Amino acid sequence: MENRTYLCIDLKSFYASVECSERGLDPLTANLVVADPERGRGAICLAVSPSMKELGVPKRCRIFQIPDSIEYITAPPRMQLYIEYSANIYGIYLKYLSKDDIYVYSIDEAFLDVTDYLPLYNMTAKELGNRIMKDMRDTLGVAAACGIGTNLYLSKVALDITAKHSKDFIGYLDEELFKKTLWNHKPITDFWRIGPGTARRLNTIGVQTMGGVAETDEKLLYQLFGVDAEYLIDHSHGREPTTIAEIKAYKTKDNSLSNGQILMRDYNYEEGLLIVKEMVDNLCLDLVDKGLVTNSIHLYIGYSVDTLPSAKGGSTMSVTTNSVKVITKYYTELYEKLVNRQAPIKRVYISFQHVVDSVYEQYDLFTDEKELEKDRKVQLAVLDIKKRFGKNAIIKAMDLQEAATARERNRMIGGHKSGE
Repeated sequence: MENRTYLCIDLKSFYASVECSERGLDPLTANLVVADPERGRGAICLAVSPSMKELGVPKRCRIFQIPDSIEYITAPPRMQLYIEYSANIYGIYLKYLSKDDIYVYSIDEAFLDVTDYLPLYNMTAKELGNRIMKDMRDTLGVAAACGIGTNLYLSKVALDITAKHSKDFIGYLDEELFKKTLWNHKPITDFWRIGPGTARRLNTIGVQTMGGVAETDEKLLYQLFGVDAEYLIDHSHGREPTTIAEIKAYKTKDNSLSNGQILMRDYNYEEGLLIVKEMVDNLCLDLVDKGLVTNSIHLYIGYSVDTLPSAKGGSTMSVTTNSVKVITKYYTELYEKLVNRQAPIKRVYISFQHVVDSVYEQYDLFTDEKELEKDRKVQLAVLDIKKRFGKNAIIKAMDLQEAATARERNRMIGGHKSGE
């Protein structure tokens, strides 16, 4: 396998760093949390500045969990601003690399294949990483950390585990160094793609470290994890064959669209159905906008009473369509079949499965094609108005009901205020 060099760059406490930058504050020394004060002291902090972390404040705490002895600034979330900063960060990457060698992992994290650029710039990977991070700091006031590795996995682990303990916020790993320094590292959940569930299953066979995984009989790992054992075994040895080029070339066999929300209070049965209809209406517009259709729907309802199991299930429709009238009808039937009429509702999640191009639209014997075409024209008109004048420029009567959330969610990005 060809030796390659990757950088994994993470924008430190990104949302908090952006808010510090906007206020002319040093993100490494200023005490700031990003949280919506309108949600009360129980609001979750989307980010806390690095100096707050050094004081022992967890990055995803609630406001009431911050000690009263700490003085800090509360910044309401501005998701649109963070997206703009992220786009500018991507612009900085493009100053040094081709887009083909950049893989954006999240709004605040990216992988860079710098293999062919090191001789071009006559730099080491660490020097190039430092150059890019300095550019970010000087241009946008955003601090970053960098992991360097001989494959994607090692660069991510170098970032998550090694860089955070380095004075210059840069860490490096190759396979041998990984085995030498991290095989006995705990907790094992510090490693990429090992969550609490995986850790618990490994613990049942007495494995608590990556070195322990490497020494375990592979047959036993396949019995525990199925095909997922393959990546677990590779990662325990510091191996990862996948490249950025292969990630970008990958095409999924099946596509889906989904939408979900956690409600601000308990909703009753009728109010829950209203939320489902609003979400279906929004997701159907996405289908039309992207020229897609579906024949499979799924619904998840989570109750606020922990002792009650969630309601979840799906339905295969007799048509393949993006008609909001047809899909709403199926969702209403599914909701009435699955949901407890007496239980308070806290979480709602819907998804369209088997999403395909609209050329595969199919009708059944009872379909009124003229009615569907009329429905589609209305949806296209609504889309046009929303794109021109904003998502709340045209709304349905149901969105004006007291329990409705569509208008408020239309002003959000990723479930948080856009700041506009």
